[in-house]
Amino acid sequence: MVYAIVRAGGRQEKVEVGTIVVLDRIKADKDGNIELVPVLHVDGTTITHDAKKLANIKVTASVVGDLRGPKIVIQKFKNKTGYKKRQGHRQELTRVKITSIK
Repeated sequence: MVYAIVRAGGRQEKVEVGTIVVLDRIKADKDGNIELVPVLHVDGTTITHDAKKLANIKVTASVVGDLRGPKIVIQKFKNKTGYKKRQGHRQELTRVKITSIK
């Protein structure tokens, strides 16, 4: 079983070949591929976490599509002053499929 823990969008995700992951919006190259930074690599019984060895490991993914997350409503209210504020936010996301871990 080969998998890797990658750093993407301020979080860490466990990925295998064929896994579809939703990350914060990432720009891809002209072919629609991106490269993710591995933090840990597991290849059967071998576990790699040394930075020098991880520099040789490449985790590539292809962009499936861009999307937006659910709407989050932010409300602020202060009693007896008439202060009310309401705003919303939708996070820009990218869905990627892991193509190889080498």
